[in-house]
Amino acid sequence: MKFKPDSISLGITDRCCKGNTGCEFDGNLKKVKAEPIFTQKVYDATLVNLQALSTVNNVRFTPDLGRNARIVRILDIRCRRFFNPGNINDPRNLVVDPDTILSGGQFVKDGKGKPVEVVGPDGFMSEKIIFADTTECDEEGKGTPVFGTQRVRIRGNVIVEIDAVVQTSGSRRRNVTLTANVSITPVELTNFFELCIPSVFESAFFPRFAEFCNILCETRLATNSISRDISIDPETGEVRIDLLIAICIACEKKIIVPVQLCVLSTGFPELSPEISPVCTTFPSLFPRQIDENSIDDNPRPKPRPRFSLEADEETDVFDYEDEYEHSYEQDYEEK
Repeated sequence: MKFKPDSISLGITDRCCKGNTGCEFDGNLKKVKAEPIFTQKVYDATLVNLQALSTVNNVRFTPDLGRNARIVRILDIRCRRFFNPGNINDPRNLVVDPDTILSGGQFVKDGKGKPVEVVGPDGFMSEKIIFADTTECDEEGKGTPVFGTQRVRIRGNVIVEIDAVVQTSGSRRRNVTLTANVSITPVELTNFFELCIPSVFESAFFPRFAEFCNILCETRLATNSISRDISIDPETGEVRIDLLIAICIACEKKIIVPVQLCVLSTGFPELSPEISPVCTTFPSLFPRQIDENSIDDNPRPKPRPRFSLEADEETDVFDYEDEYEHSYEQDYEEK
């Protein structure tokens, strides 16, 4: 019996998807209320764009094209970074490693020479605590500038895909996608920046320094010539190509301070659950607000579970224990 993919419906109607946040608002402003949140505020930020070029020669592409094949046209060349989700420490993963040195301020250390790091919005220990003498600028009611030198190290691999028109020995033409996992020569770039920090004496928290980078790549043939940059073995059809790869980097640096904000909210988001054929009630995932502005005069009654060993007050059904004791005593007296 052959398996027919159309015979089983998985509820998937498209190759792509869209998210469901659970946030809905019908436009009724009476439902808007103030909610306090404890979060992180951006005090100052700067964005830096960097780029690096890497030339790679004699890169092996797959698949082989066959005997006496030749490439007559390049349709498209794509480049994306390599990442192995099974091993975040894979040395082939394309990563950006920023290293920053401050002037006019310093990172707070733990006594062993290691900067103290705190949890950032990404959930990782990605923020460093900054200390500087802000007395002079505090008297003027302004922030204190700190200067930084950043070294950005790039290492890892990229995936290059080339869509080409190939002509075989039988004069037939076909479209082929050639793929290669290309190692990038490690590159180090340097840039300078200035950031403004608030007073370190007027708050319960020291300011934090956060930086994060994103990376993408662009590529083309080294000299933009098929005849010079592409070589094909006439016997095996093995393809080797010379490439010029551009690494494009965007890094943002921020001064973060913890704050408490009062925001306008339309309520907590509620997702629509999938229906279960067995359970009638499910536990709540988040607590209800119980301050005096949120207490409901008519609270919702607790739902009763379907399976209960207690007697229903509106019926004459004994509860389980009473019924068991009654049956046991009656049987004993009859014996």
